Amino acid sequence: MTTHTPEMLPAWSEKLRQKYLAGEASVFVLHGNVFDRFLIQDKSYSLLDFLHEILLKSNKQRIIQFSIDQGVRYLKGDTPEIHQQRYKHLENNGLTAIIEFLEQFLREGKSNAILIPYANTLYPSADISALSIEERVTFTALHRWSLDEQIFQNDNIIILISESLTELNPALLSNPKVSTIEIPMPDLATRATAIKHLAPKLPTQRIELLAAHTAGMRNIQISSIVHEQGIGASEEERLTFIKELLANTPNAEERAIKLAQITAGMIPDDIRKLIHPTAQPTTDDSDTEMLEVVRARKRELIEKECSGLIEFIEPKNGLDMVGGNEHIKRELLQIANAIKSGETHRAPMGLLAVGAMGSGKTFVIKAFLKEAGLSGVVLKNFRSKWVGATESNLERVLATVKAMGPIAVIIDESDRSFGNQSADSDGGTSSRVIARLKEFMSDTDNRGKVIFIMMTNRPDKLDTDIKRPGRLDKKIPFFYPQNSRERAEILHVIFQRYDATLSCPMETMTTLCDRIDGYSNADLEALALLSIEFADNHSSAVDEMALTQAITDFMPPQEQSMIHYMNLLAIQETSRRSLLPEQYKKLSSTQILSELESLRQQLFRFN
Repeated sequence: MTTHTPEMLPAWSEKLRQKYLAGEASVFVLHGNVFDRFLIQDKSYSLLDFLHEILLKSNKQRIIQFSIDQGVRYLKGDTPEIHQQRYKHLENNGLTAIIEFLEQFLREGKSNAILIPYANTLYPSADISALSIEERVTFTALHRWSLDEQIFQNDNIIILISESLTELNPALLSNPKVSTIEIPMPDLATRATAIKHLAPKLPTQRIELLAAHTAGMRNIQISSIVHEQGIGASEEERLTFIKELLANTPNAEERAIKLAQITAGMIPDDIRKLIHPTAQPTTDDSDTEMLEVVRARKRELIEKECSGLIEFIEPKNGLDMVGGNEHIKRELLQIANAIKSGETHRAPMGLLAVGAMGSGKTFVIKAFLKEAGLSGVVLKNFRSKWVGATESNLERVLATVKAMGPIAVIIDESDRSFGNQSADSDGGTSSRVIARLKEFMSDTDNRGKVIFIMMTNRPDKLDTDIKRPGRLDKKIPFFYPQNSRERAEILHVIFQRYDATLSCPMETMTTLCDRIDGYSNADLEALALLSIEFADNHSSAVDEMALTQAITDFMPPQEQSMIHYMNLLAIQETSRRSLLPEQYKKLSSTQILSELESLRQQLFRFN
């Protein structure tokens, strides 16, 4: 299908070529990273240009493109005059006339190709009964062409292009003569090649560094960060501007050169915000500052790419800033060490953090990410009222995070997003979303690369199958601090996090904490902030008097029955008895179930 050797072309295109030559199909669907740029022998191509100028050009006599917005366009084979004559009679006769024309095109000669971008607009994901007459004609024609021996024997090929398979009619995809091929996000080597092409003056070491830190980005996004001559201000102009920003700061010249190379396409205000000239660098390594800028641009571009469906998180504290919870910290440190050492076989596929509200789940999990050196994204609620949009949103997110690995996907209050849903209430969307999520979570190729972390205080509302080993391997229970010493340790690290001056000895704090049995981690943080407020009023450090005053004044919320219920759920879910506090370790399954049932009747008797 091409004169280029396989080594010159993307792997997915060689897969398409082999399937076509083997006679597996004559209709192909390209999906995934279809809006990127593809670098072939130092020239950048869009997907359509790559298909007709590189992949199909040498062995197809005629190539046409068909789309709703542009109609039929000849890319190879007919002169513009003949094209105009052939297409003139179609202009006022609608989609049905165009389909008849395309069938004639396939039958009247050999070695033809039809490229159909935005195929989801022609073959939308919907029940056949919901389609218009023209849409049914379009669907039926393509299905018939895929099975037509004459069309196949004439060495014809039809290529549909759609970013998401979920946006295409499932009846089309189930056709055995229609083959789907995913175009993946650029891998490390592809990104390095793209960066070298975009900025040939960059040293090899810096190219490798940038390639490693642009995982999850498309080539077209990388080009908006790294380009020798970006749109707008040239590199020389950016260099001059950045030098002015960094004037009289350490290593200003070297830093300015590196930053100018990775701010292509940015306006001065954006450059100023990213570089923060008032902040002095904490290291002489200007690569660190450069990578901070790249990470900020990466977050911005990927969040935009995913339509606000994910949000990056930047943990500030490691597990050393977690008070108490020694058994949980040991467990998480082992996992963090396995990830950092590259021992992916020891890394869990996923974690379930479960416990009552205010037990510190979110803070500890973020500290774990910092400890493990993992990037983290929060998966937002991607349910949509538009048919098909929810599944499409999920596919976009999963493709992005897979390319960004190693990464953690955080789903807080997961019982709301992935709890048991009625298929009748949303046309089965929820069940399809959960099924796809389960499939992705259990893909062993993702072990050590994508780790799902779900957090909930109501694991009983989660779909049961999503919690099994192989998806959420480890279930970590969180409880309120169990004794006064643990409460004092948590208070101590909270004061540290807020840079509060503390003059109350640990033993005194421990004694005072005898008075606050049953306080959650969130209660303790509120108490610490109140103590700081009282200390500020006294113009002094947080001492015994300020802490005592706060303990006397603070009133924590009281929901003891619900908290006990959530504690029992956490005990029931835990994957290891050694993770439980001493008072819960000897509880039998029968005792837990009995207490849960009693509390369930008490708390939810009116539901």
